[in-house]
Amino acid sequence: MTDQSPSPDRPRPASVTGPGGVSVVPVSHRGRPVGAFVVTGDGARFVPVLDTGRLVLAVTAVAVAGAAAAAATRRPPGPAIRTVSMGPGGWISLRGLPAPAPRTASADRPWWARLLYARRLVVER
Repeated sequence: MTDQSPSPDRPRPASVTGPGGVSVVPVSHRGRPVGAFVVTGDGARFVPVLDTGRLVLAVTAVAVAGAAAAAATRRPPGPAIRTVSMGPGGWISLRGLPAPAPRTASADRPWWARLLYARRLVVER
């Protein structure tokens, strides 16, 4: 026969008896509650406890890991203009870029730009 008396190493769980002869026996593991056994006249069932602190910690860890993965895989956009060099007489050479498509005359360009067939140095987005 084993000794069932409570000891400091093995404390006996405290059960609570409610109305109708229902007993609740809490269960803990390493000092953390994990659930309770609900004992009725029909039998016993285990009801787990939701640890909200660990749940919030896990959700936060997944969110931080997802944000870090998204930041690591995101590439910064390339430069709008590649190699720019100054030619003789002050003209600008944009190497590696195709010539822009011809544009129709519009009211947003000044008259002198249309007269000189000037092109913008900044790429419009």
